[in-house]
Amino acid sequence: MSNYEWKPTRTSPIPLHQQIYEYMKEKIMNGEWTIGTKIPPQRTLAKIFKVNRSTIIIALDELVADGLIKSKVGRGTIVINNTWSIITSTPPPDWKSYVRSGTHHPNQEVIQHINKEEFSSNIIRLSTGELSPELLPSEKTKEIFLQGSKHTLSLSYTEPKGNIHLRVAICDYLKSKGIGITPDSVLIVSGGLQALQLISLGLLHRGSTIFHETPSYLTSVNVFQSAGMNLFGVPMDKKGIRIDVLRRLKRHHHGALLYTIPSFQNPTSVLMTDNRRKQLLDFCSKERLPIIEDDAYGDLWFQQPVLKPLKAIDRQGLILYMGSMSKTLGPGLRIGWLVGPEPVIDRLSDIKMQTDYGSSTLSQFAVTEWLTSGLYEEHLYHIRKKLKKRRDLTIQILENFFSDVATWNIPEGGFYIWLKLNVEVSIVRLFHNALKEGILINPGNIYDRNDANHLRISYSYATEAQLEAGLKKLALLIKKMNK
Repeated sequence: MSNYEWKPTRTSPIPLHQQIYEYMKEKIMNGEWTIGTKIPPQRTLAKIFKVNRSTIIIALDELVADGLIKSKVGRGTIVINNTWSIITSTPPPDWKSYVRSGTHHPNQEVIQHINKEEFSSNIIRLSTGELSPELLPSEKTKEIFLQGSKHTLSLSYTEPKGNIHLRVAICDYLKSKGIGITPDSVLIVSGGLQALQLISLGLLHRGSTIFHETPSYLTSVNVFQSAGMNLFGVPMDKKGIRIDVLRRLKRHHHGALLYTIPSFQNPTSVLMTDNRRKQLLDFCSKERLPIIEDDAYGDLWFQQPVLKPLKAIDRQGLILYMGSMSKTLGPGLRIGWLVGPEPVIDRLSDIKMQTDYGSSTLSQFAVTEWLTSGLYEEHLYHIRKKLKKRRDLTIQILENFFSDVATWNIPEGGFYIWLKLNVEVSIVRLFHNALKEGILINPGNIYDRNDANHLRISYSYATEAQLEAGLKKLALLIKKMNK
């Protein structure tokens, strides 16, 4: 249903009930509210339109009289007719059945709530996994487009693998991480999520098994599930994914791939140790289990550079390496990359051309300039300092207000604190209650359906003042719910 941004005009000579009737009728007659669409309850509509319930009843009665809506016991009020069914005997398409028949799984209800509420202007976003607008280099990016460049700004389609200048720049950038590749092994994608979609389309068959860390970002998106694949979670400890459990799982299930975020894992911020990385690569090499390494947070260390990516010690072409500018320069650029064996990149670039004909040339130009001008390293230096300050502030607030109700990790980089509640509180109820108080949080069951006592707290988006106000309110709410 609509977000109901429209409101009746009280100064209009047209009665309020007539305005509401005309508005709802237009939605139905234009086909925006299709047959089967459920109308909210009368009390809800009265609240939305800021009128008395009696006004709503009059408007609905007129729609019933027109034969457009009908109340059904147990189903509420639904749309039963629209323009097409009124003027012709041929029934219109039932779009609700199309929606239900789609192969892509819908988001969890909580995630749908989060995606909607993130754009509310009066919400404190303790959930958002991106840089705050005040940390994004918007002005510098504008300057990049205005200043002269040795690279040509093209508005034409790029070659299948992406802009060659950007791919060369990425190869040079990855050398600092110990990854030696050529541009032919790089595919430019519209963010890491598209890389996962291409992998699911181009490399895997329906029914494949994907291993992943538990908890994991992968369970908060339905990329592989919607392609008919099975996800198996592998628990972690403070050193990273547990190889002993992965070994047992591999004996019983023929895994097609392992998805991992070794550096500042989402949502836990765990940094996989050097020894664990070597153990993981050794195991996967022996088992011939390919790895998708997601390194979206690898540049966001606070005190010392993180360990080399798994890809840096990969000598068998075992790893598909994902990188992105979404967490450092801004998600709006929609630029990431996938590095892997040339036959794989050739296959996926062909599919990408079939689906979107290439990522934004404007964004590719901008990222090329960031990487080749030295501006990116300078930007990272400042972002690390600012994120560390936010992390330290968040830890201080937690120590002051959460020490009796929760425990937490102290991340060495990235965006998140994995907060474990030590009191009996429903995290689903907490999510909804916090939302009523103007606070948006990510409950742990988004990342592990069996998790009932974790919250992912992000310190990257909310302002420092919002972090303090939001976390104080959240602590009071938890304690109140625990009484």
